[in-house]
Amino acid sequence: MPTKRSLPAALKLARKARGLSQEAFADVSSRTYMSTLERGMKSPTLNKLTAICQVLSVHPMTLLALSYTGGNAGELDTLLAKIRREFATLTGKS
Repeated sequence: MPTKRSLPAALKLARKARGLSQEAFADVSSRTYMSTLERGMKSPTLNKLTAICQVLSVHPMTLLALSYTGGNAGELDTLLAKIRREFATLTGKS
């Protein structure tokens, strides 16, 4: 699990958990680009993140939640509750 709140660490964790090499993303990205993402040298666009998540077979929100919780399930529950409250406030729906 990532030890800090980090998209690069979450991306690497998800890739390894799926048993994928950086080369497995060749249809959406180069191995060099994946390496720079995992080292935190670049930040993906939302479209690129979505394409990467399709290869990982995870929803982009899953990867972002992993990034923000460091893989801690207790923090995930807290984060999801906060997201539900904010979503309801912003959309006027509960």
